[in-house]
Amino acid sequence: MDDIDVPQYFLCPISLQIMKDPVTTASGISYDRESIEHWLSARGKDATTKETTCPVTKQPLLVDSEYLTPNHTLRRLIQAWCVANANNGIDPIPTPKSPLNKSHIFKLIRNLNVPELHLKVLKTMEEIAEESDKNRNCMVKAGAMKAMVLMILRCFREGKTSGLEEGLKILHLIWIPTMEDKELVTDNFELIESILWVLRLDMGDDKNVAVKTHALLVLKLIIEVVSSSLLEQLKCNFFHEMVKVLRERNKIPQQATKAALHVLIEACPWGRNRMKILEAGAVFELIELELELKKPQKHVTELILGLLAHLCVCADGRAQLLKHAGGIPMVAKRILRVSPATDDRALHIFTLVSKFSATNEVLMEMLRVGAVSKLCMVLQSNSAKYLKGKAKEVLRLHSNVWNNSPCIDVYLLTKDPR
Repeated sequence: MDDIDVPQYFLCPISLQIMKDPVTTASGISYDRESIEHWLSARGKDATTKETTCPVTKQPLLVDSEYLTPNHTLRRLIQAWCVANANNGIDPIPTPKSPLNKSHIFKLIRNLNVPELHLKVLKTMEEIAEESDKNRNCMVKAGAMKAMVLMILRCFREGKTSGLEEGLKILHLIWIPTMEDKELVTDNFELIESILWVLRLDMGDDKNVAVKTHALLVLKLIIEVVSSSLLEQLKCNFFHEMVKVLRERNKIPQQATKAALHVLIEACPWGRNRMKILEAGAVFELIELELELKKPQKHVTELILGLLAHLCVCADGRAQLLKHAGGIPMVAKRILRVSPATDDRALHIFTLVSKFSATNEVLMEMLRVGAVSKLCMVLQSNSAKYLKGKAKEVLRLHSNVWNNSPCIDVYLLTKDPR
Protein backbone atom coordinates (compact mmCIF):
# COMPACT_ATOMS: atom_id res chain seq x y z
CA MET A 1 0.00 0.00 0.00
CA ASP A 2 2.96 2.33 0.64
CA ASP A 3 3.73 2.27 -3.10
CA ILE A 4 0.19 3.26 -4.15
CA ASP A 5 -0.29 6.85 -5.23
CA VAL A 6 -3.40 8.02 -3.35
CA PRO A 7 -5.09 11.05 -4.95
CA GLN A 8 -4.34 14.06 -2.75
CA TYR A 9 -7.96 15.18 -2.58
CA PHE A 10 -8.90 11.78 -1.05
CA LEU A 11 -6.82 12.61 2.02
CA CYS A 12 -8.17 14.50 5.02
CA PRO A 13 -6.13 17.71 5.57
CA ILE A 14 -6.15 17.02 9.34
CA SER A 15 -5.46 13.27 9.67
CA LEU A 16 -3.72 12.87 6.25
CA GLN A 17 -5.62 9.56 5.95
CA ILE A 18 -8.12 8.48 3.27
CA MET A 19 -11.47 10.00 4.17
CA LYS A 20 -14.18 7.54 5.18
CA ASP A 21 -16.96 10.10 5.56
CA PRO A 22 -16.00 13.32 3.76
CA VAL A 23 -17.88 16.47 4.76
CA THR A 24 -17.51 20.03 3.54
CA THR A 25 -17.30 23.04 5.85
CA ALA A 26 -18.61 26.56 5.17
CA SER A 27 -15.07 27.45 4.03
CA GLY A 28 -15.39 24.97 1.14
CA ILE A 29 -12.75 22.51 2.37
CA SER A 30 -13.58 18.80 2.73
CA TYR A 31 -12.43 16.85 5.78
CA ASP A 32 -13.11 13.42 7.24
CA ARG A 33 -16.11 13.88 9.54
CA GLU A 34 -14.41 12.36 12.60
CA SER A 35 -11.33 14.61 12.26
CA ILE A 36 -13.16 17.91 11.73
CA GLU A 37 -15.71 17.14 14.45
CA HIS A 38 -12.86 16.47 16.88
CA TRP A 39 -11.25 19.77 15.80
CA LEU A 40 -14.49 21.70 16.33
CA SER A 41 -15.27 19.97 19.63
CA ALA A 42 -11.82 20.62 21.09
CA ARG A 43 -11.96 24.31 20.23
CA GLY A 44 -15.62 24.65 21.19
CA LYS A 45 -14.85 23.63 24.79
CA ASP A 46 -12.31 26.45 25.24
CA ALA A 47 -13.86 29.14 23.08
CA THR A 48 -15.84 32.03 24.56
CA THR A 49 -17.74 32.38 21.26
CA LYS A 50 -19.45 29.84 19.02
CA GLU A 51 -16.81 30.24 16.31
CA THR A 52 -13.40 28.81 15.52
CA THR A 53 -11.32 28.77 12.31
CA CYS A 54 -10.94 26.41 9.36
CA PRO A 55 -7.68 24.45 9.75
CA VAL A 56 -6.75 25.11 6.10
CA THR A 57 -8.14 28.53 5.13
CA LYS A 58 -8.28 30.06 8.66
CA GLN A 59 -11.74 31.41 7.80
CA PRO A 60 -14.34 31.54 10.61
CA LEU A 61 -16.24 28.30 11.28
CA LEU A 62 -19.13 27.62 13.63
CA VAL A 63 -18.20 24.98 16.22
CA ASP A 64 -21.58 23.26 15.79
CA SER A 65 -20.98 20.14 13.67
CA GLU A 66 -24.54 20.35 12.33
CA TYR A 67 -23.23 22.85 9.76
CA LEU A 68 -21.05 20.20 8.09
CA THR A 69 -22.38 19.09 4.67
CA PRO A 70 -21.83 15.48 3.55
CA ASN A 71 -19.76 15.36 0.33
CA HIS A 72 -21.49 12.40 -1.32
CA THR A 73 -19.72 12.82 -4.67
CA LEU A 74 -16.28 12.68 -3.11
CA ARG A 75 -17.27 9.71 -0.94
CA ARG A 76 -18.44 7.73 -3.99
CA LEU A 77 -15.20 8.53 -5.81
CA ILE A 78 -13.16 7.33 -2.82
CA GLN A 79 -15.27 4.17 -2.50
CA ALA A 80 -14.88 3.38 -6.21
CA TRP A 81 -11.12 3.96 -6.04
CA CYS A 82 -10.85 1.66 -2.98
CA VAL A 83 -12.74 -1.11 -4.81
CA ALA A 84 -10.52 -0.71 -7.91
CA ASN A 85 -7.40 -0.99 -5.72
CA ALA A 86 -8.60 -3.85 -3.51
CA ASN A 87 -5.93 -6.15 -4.93
CA ASN A 88 -3.29 -3.68 -3.76
CA GLY A 89 -4.32 -3.98 -0.11
CA ILE A 90 -6.81 -1.10 0.01
CA ASP A 91 -9.76 -1.82 2.32
CA PRO A 92 -13.25 -0.94 1.06
CA ILE A 93 -15.01 1.96 2.75
CA PRO A 94 -18.65 1.29 3.73
CA THR A 95 -21.29 3.93 3.24
CA PRO A 96 -21.40 5.85 6.56
CA LYS A 97 -24.49 5.98 8.68
CA SER A 98 -26.35 9.27 8.45
CA PRO A 99 -25.44 11.45 11.46
CA LEU A 100 -28.08 12.18 14.05
CA ASN A 101 -29.72 15.58 13.86
CA LYS A 102 -32.15 17.51 16.03
CA SER A 103 -35.06 17.10 13.62
CA HIS A 104 -34.88 13.32 14.09
CA ILE A 105 -35.01 13.76 17.89
CA PHE A 106 -37.88 16.26 17.56
CA LYS A 107 -39.85 13.63 15.66
CA LEU A 108 -39.15 10.97 18.29
CA ILE A 109 -40.24 13.31 21.09
CA ARG A 110 -43.51 14.06 19.25
CA ASN A 111 -44.14 10.34 18.83
CA LEU A 112 -43.80 9.78 22.58
CA ASN A 113 -47.38 11.03 22.85
CA VAL A 114 -48.66 8.33 20.47
CA PRO A 115 -49.62 5.41 22.79
CA GLU A 116 -48.91 2.64 20.28
CA LEU A 117 -45.44 4.10 19.51
CA HIS A 118 -44.50 5.06 23.07
CA LEU A 119 -42.34 2.05 24.03
CA LYS A 120 -40.77 1.69 20.59
CA VAL A 121 -39.73 5.36 20.61
CA LEU A 122 -38.20 5.04 24.08
CA LYS A 123 -36.22 1.96 23.02
CA THR A 124 -34.94 3.86 19.98
CA MET A 125 -33.96 6.88 22.09
CA GLU A 126 -32.19 4.61 24.57
CA GLU A 127 -30.14 3.03 21.75
CA ILE A 128 -29.27 6.47 20.36
CA ALA A 129 -28.19 7.74 23.79
CA GLU A 130 -25.99 4.70 24.41
CA GLU A 131 -24.22 5.07 21.07
CA SER A 132 -22.06 8.19 21.61
CA ASP A 133 -21.47 11.47 23.43
CA LYS A 134 -22.31 13.29 20.21
CA ASN A 135 -25.76 11.67 20.15
CA ARG A 136 -26.36 12.55 23.79
CA ASN A 137 -25.43 16.20 23.19
CA CYS A 138 -27.76 16.31 20.19
CA MET A 139 -30.59 14.86 22.31
CA VAL A 140 -30.05 17.48 25.01
CA LYS A 141 -30.11 20.31 22.44
CA ALA A 142 -33.36 18.93 21.03
CA GLY A 143 -35.06 18.94 24.43
CA ALA A 144 -34.95 15.23 25.26
CA MET A 145 -34.16 15.91 28.93
CA LYS A 146 -37.32 17.94 29.39
CA ALA A 147 -39.31 15.27 27.54
CA MET A 148 -38.03 12.53 29.87
CA VAL A 149 -38.76 14.59 33.01
CA LEU A 150 -42.29 15.30 31.83
CA MET A 151 -42.81 11.64 30.94
CA ILE A 152 -41.71 10.50 34.43
CA LEU A 153 -44.04 13.06 36.02
CA ARG A 154 -46.90 11.85 33.82
CA CYS A 155 -46.27 8.24 34.87
CA PHE A 156 -46.36 9.36 38.51
CA ARG A 157 -49.61 11.29 38.14
CA GLU A 158 -51.34 8.49 36.23
CA GLY A 159 -49.83 5.64 38.22
CA LYS A 160 -48.50 3.98 35.04
CA THR A 161 -45.16 2.17 34.85
CA SER A 162 -44.93 1.57 31.09
CA GLY A 163 -41.66 3.04 29.80
CA LEU A 164 -40.42 4.09 33.25
CA GLU A 165 -37.23 2.05 33.11
CA GLU A 166 -36.31 3.36 29.65
CA GLY A 167 -37.20 6.95 30.54
CA LEU A 168 -35.10 6.94 33.70
CA LYS A 169 -32.17 5.32 31.91
CA ILE A 170 -32.29 7.87 29.07
CA LEU A 171 -32.49 10.75 31.56
CA HIS A 172 -29.43 9.41 33.39
CA LEU A 173 -27.49 8.93 30.13
CA ILE A 174 -28.17 12.41 28.70
CA TRP A 175 -27.98 14.42 31.93
CA ILE A 176 -26.29 17.65 30.81
CA PRO A 177 -28.82 20.20 32.08
CA THR A 178 -29.33 23.35 30.02
CA MET A 179 -30.57 26.49 31.80
CA GLU A 180 -34.13 25.58 30.81
CA ASP A 181 -33.72 22.05 32.17
CA LYS A 182 -32.30 23.34 35.46
CA GLU A 183 -35.28 25.67 35.86
CA LEU A 184 -37.56 22.66 35.34
CA VAL A 185 -35.77 20.70 38.08
CA THR A 186 -34.54 23.26 40.64
CA ASP A 187 -37.73 23.64 42.68
CA ASN A 188 -39.68 20.67 41.33
CA PHE A 189 -40.76 18.89 44.50
CA GLU A 190 -43.13 16.71 42.48
CA LEU A 191 -40.15 15.26 40.60
CA ILE A 192 -38.62 14.16 43.91
CA GLU A 193 -41.97 12.63 44.90
CA SER A 194 -42.13 10.78 41.60
CA ILE A 195 -38.70 9.21 42.22
CA LEU A 196 -39.83 8.12 45.70
CA TRP A 197 -42.92 6.60 44.09
CA VAL A 198 -40.68 4.60 41.75
CA LEU A 199 -38.60 3.35 44.70
CA ARG A 200 -41.76 2.04 46.38
CA LEU A 201 -43.03 0.18 43.30
CA ASP A 202 -43.17 -3.61 43.20
CA MET A 203 -42.56 -4.62 39.59
CA GLY A 204 -41.04 -8.08 40.09
CA ASP A 205 -37.49 -8.78 41.27
CA ASP A 206 -35.46 -8.22 38.10
CA LYS A 207 -37.54 -5.26 36.96
CA ASN A 208 -37.44 -3.75 40.45
CA VAL A 209 -33.65 -3.79 40.58
CA ALA A 210 -33.23 -2.15 37.16
CA VAL A 211 -35.89 0.52 37.63
CA LYS A 212 -34.84 1.42 41.18
CA THR A 213 -31.18 1.57 40.22
CA HIS A 214 -31.90 4.04 37.41
CA ALA A 215 -34.21 6.01 39.73
CA LEU A 216 -31.46 6.37 42.36
CA LEU A 217 -28.87 7.39 39.78
CA VAL A 218 -31.26 10.04 38.46
CA LEU A 219 -32.11 11.20 42.00
CA LYS A 220 -28.40 11.73 42.72
CA LEU A 221 -28.15 14.01 39.69
CA ILE A 222 -31.33 15.89 40.61
CA ILE A 223 -30.25 16.50 44.22
CA GLU A 224 -27.02 18.09 42.99
CA VAL A 225 -28.88 20.88 41.16
CA VAL A 226 -32.04 21.48 43.21
CA SER A 227 -32.38 24.62 45.32
CA SER A 228 -31.47 24.78 49.00
CA SER A 229 -35.09 25.66 49.81
CA LEU A 230 -36.26 22.39 48.27
CA LEU A 231 -33.60 20.45 50.21
CA GLU A 232 -34.86 22.05 53.43
CA GLN A 233 -38.41 20.89 52.65
CA LEU A 234 -37.55 17.20 52.21
CA LYS A 235 -39.84 15.09 54.38
CA CYS A 236 -39.04 12.24 56.76
CA ASN A 237 -40.35 9.65 54.30
CA PHE A 238 -37.69 10.74 51.82
CA PHE A 239 -34.92 9.84 54.26
CA HIS A 240 -36.63 6.62 55.31
CA GLU A 241 -36.57 5.56 51.65
CA MET A 242 -32.87 6.41 51.33
CA VAL A 243 -32.01 4.46 54.49
CA LYS A 244 -34.17 1.59 53.25
CA VAL A 245 -31.91 1.48 50.17
CA LEU A 246 -28.90 1.11 52.48
CA ARG A 247 -30.72 -1.61 54.42
CA GLU A 248 -31.48 -3.53 51.21
CA ARG A 249 -27.91 -3.10 49.90
CA ASN A 250 -27.56 -6.81 49.11
CA LYS A 251 -30.49 -6.69 46.69
CA ILE A 252 -29.24 -3.84 44.49
CA PRO A 253 -26.00 -2.96 42.63
CA GLN A 254 -23.36 -1.07 44.57
CA GLN A 255 -23.75 1.94 42.26
CA ALA A 256 -27.32 2.34 43.58
CA THR A 257 -26.09 2.22 47.18
CA LYS A 258 -23.43 4.82 46.37
CA ALA A 259 -26.06 7.03 44.78
CA ALA A 260 -28.17 6.86 47.98
CA LEU A 261 -25.10 7.82 50.04
CA HIS A 262 -24.44 10.80 47.75
CA VAL A 263 -28.07 11.91 48.12
CA LEU A 264 -27.90 11.77 51.92
CA ILE A 265 -24.61 13.71 52.01
CA GLU A 266 -25.99 16.44 49.72
CA ALA A 267 -29.18 16.79 51.77
CA CYS A 268 -27.65 16.42 55.24
CA PRO A 269 -26.54 20.03 55.96
CA TRP A 270 -29.88 21.66 55.16
CA GLY A 271 -32.65 22.48 57.64
CA ARG A 272 -33.43 19.65 60.07
CA ASN A 273 -32.22 16.98 57.68
CA ARG A 274 -29.54 15.66 60.05
CA MET A 275 -32.17 14.80 62.62
CA LYS A 276 -34.45 13.28 59.97
CA ILE A 277 -31.59 11.07 58.73
CA LEU A 278 -30.83 10.00 62.31
CA GLU A 279 -34.48 9.25 63.02
CA ALA A 280 -34.50 7.01 59.93
CA GLY A 281 -31.76 4.87 61.51
CA ALA A 282 -28.94 5.79 59.13
CA VAL A 283 -26.04 5.44 61.59
CA PHE A 284 -26.67 1.75 62.28
CA GLU A 285 -27.00 0.96 58.55
CA LEU A 286 -23.85 2.92 57.68
CA ILE A 287 -21.77 1.01 60.22
CA GLU A 288 -23.23 -2.31 59.09
CA LEU A 289 -22.59 -1.44 55.45
CA GLU A 290 -18.92 -0.68 56.11
CA LEU A 291 -18.44 -3.75 58.32
CA GLU A 292 -19.88 -5.98 55.60
CA LEU A 293 -17.23 -4.93 53.09
CA LYS A 294 -14.61 -7.69 52.89
CA LYS A 295 -12.03 -4.97 52.43
CA PRO A 296 -12.37 -1.16 52.39
CA GLN A 297 -13.51 0.25 49.06
CA LYS A 298 -12.12 3.74 48.76
CA HIS A 299 -15.11 5.56 47.30
CA VAL A 300 -17.76 3.78 49.38
CA THR A 301 -15.76 4.08 52.61
CA GLU A 302 -15.16 7.79 52.04
CA LEU A 303 -18.88 8.33 51.54
CA ILE A 304 -19.81 6.35 54.66
CA LEU A 305 -17.25 8.07 56.90
CA GLY A 306 -18.18 11.44 55.39
CA LEU A 307 -21.86 10.99 56.21
CA LEU A 308 -21.05 9.69 59.71
CA ALA A 309 -18.89 12.76 60.31
CA HIS A 310 -21.86 14.97 59.35
CA LEU A 311 -24.20 13.06 61.64
CA CYS A 312 -21.82 13.02 64.62
CA VAL A 313 -22.10 16.79 64.82
CA CYS A 314 -25.40 16.01 66.62
CA ALA A 315 -25.47 14.48 70.09
CA ASP A 316 -27.95 11.88 68.82
CA GLY A 317 -25.58 10.97 66.01
CA ARG A 318 -22.70 10.40 68.42
CA ALA A 319 -24.96 8.43 70.74
CA GLN A 320 -26.03 6.12 67.90
CA LEU A 321 -22.42 5.61 66.84
CA LEU A 322 -21.36 4.71 70.38
CA LYS A 323 -24.39 2.46 70.88
CA HIS A 324 -23.30 0.21 68.02
CA ALA A 325 -20.65 -2.24 69.25
CA GLY A 326 -18.77 -1.89 65.97
CA GLY A 327 -18.92 1.90 65.70
CA ILE A 328 -15.65 2.98 67.34
CA PRO A 329 -13.68 -0.12 66.18
CA MET A 330 -14.77 0.38 62.56
CA VAL A 331 -13.78 4.06 62.51
CA ALA A 332 -10.43 3.25 64.15
CA LYS A 333 -9.69 0.38 61.78
CA ARG A 334 -10.18 2.55 58.68
CA ILE A 335 -7.55 5.12 59.74
CA LEU A 336 -4.34 4.84 57.66
CA ARG A 337 -5.84 2.06 55.56
CA VAL A 338 -7.94 3.75 52.89
CA SER A 339 -7.15 7.36 51.95
CA PRO A 340 -6.29 10.77 53.45
CA ALA A 341 -9.94 11.77 52.99
CA THR A 342 -11.05 8.80 55.10
CA ASP A 343 -8.44 9.66 57.74
CA ASP A 344 -9.73 13.23 57.87
CA ARG A 345 -13.33 12.14 58.41
CA ALA A 346 -12.44 9.45 60.94
CA LEU A 347 -10.32 11.87 62.96
CA HIS A 348 -13.13 14.41 62.81
CA ILE A 349 -15.51 11.81 64.28
CA PHE A 350 -13.05 11.04 67.11
CA THR A 351 -12.59 14.77 67.75
CA LEU A 352 -16.36 15.25 68.14
CA VAL A 353 -16.70 12.17 70.35
CA SER A 354 -13.73 13.19 72.52
CA LYS A 355 -14.94 16.74 72.99
CA PHE A 356 -18.64 16.17 73.58
CA SER A 357 -19.33 12.51 74.40
CA ALA A 358 -16.20 11.39 76.26
CA THR A 359 -17.50 9.41 79.24
CA ASN A 360 -14.99 7.21 81.03
CA GLU A 361 -16.61 4.16 79.41
CA VAL A 362 -16.16 5.64 75.93
CA LEU A 363 -12.54 6.55 76.58
CA MET A 364 -11.78 3.05 77.86
CA GLU A 365 -13.43 1.56 74.77
CA MET A 366 -11.30 3.75 72.51
CA LEU A 367 -8.22 2.43 74.31
CA ARG A 368 -9.40 -1.18 74.28
CA VAL A 369 -10.33 -1.38 70.57
CA GLY A 370 -7.16 0.29 69.32
CA ALA A 371 -8.47 3.77 68.53
CA VAL A 372 -5.86 5.39 70.79
CA SER A 373 -3.09 3.33 69.16
CA LYS A 374 -4.27 4.48 65.74
CA LEU A 375 -4.14 8.11 66.85
CA CYS A 376 -0.55 7.60 67.94
CA MET A 377 0.27 5.88 64.65
CA VAL A 378 -0.98 8.95 62.76
CA LEU A 379 1.69 11.01 64.55
CA GLN A 380 4.38 8.55 63.44
CA SER A 381 3.12 8.32 59.84
CA ASN A 382 3.69 10.49 56.78
CA SER A 383 0.21 11.95 57.11
CA ALA A 384 -0.44 15.61 56.39
CA LYS A 385 0.39 18.07 59.14
CA TYR A 386 -3.26 18.99 59.73
CA LEU A 387 -4.17 15.31 60.26
CA LYS A 388 -1.40 14.94 62.83
CA GLY A 389 -2.75 18.06 64.51
CA LYS A 390 -6.21 16.49 64.79
CA ALA A 391 -4.79 13.28 66.26
CA LYS A 392 -2.65 15.21 68.74
CA GLU A 393 -5.65 17.28 69.83
CA VAL A 394 -7.65 14.15 70.74
CA LEU A 395 -4.71 12.56 72.55
CA ARG A 396 -4.04 15.68 74.62
CA LEU A 397 -7.70 16.04 75.55
CA HIS A 398 -7.62 12.75 77.49
CA SER A 399 -3.95 11.96 78.07
CA ASN A 400 -4.66 11.87 81.81
CA VAL A 401 -7.01 8.89 81.23
CA TRP A 402 -4.82 7.11 78.69
CA ASN A 403 -1.41 7.85 80.22
CA ASN A 404 -0.85 4.25 81.37
CA SER A 405 -1.14 2.95 77.82
CA PRO A 406 2.14 1.82 76.16
CA CYS A 407 1.19 3.68 72.97
CA ILE A 408 0.82 6.91 74.93
CA ASP A 409 4.42 6.54 76.07
CA VAL A 410 5.41 6.61 72.40
CA TYR A 411 3.24 9.65 71.84
CA LEU A 412 4.74 11.52 74.81
CA LEU A 413 8.27 10.78 73.62
CA THR A 414 7.42 12.23 70.23
CA LYS A 415 4.92 14.93 71.14
CA ASP A 416 6.92 17.47 69.15
CA PRO A 417 7.14 15.51 65.89
CA ARG A 418 8.83 16.91 62.82
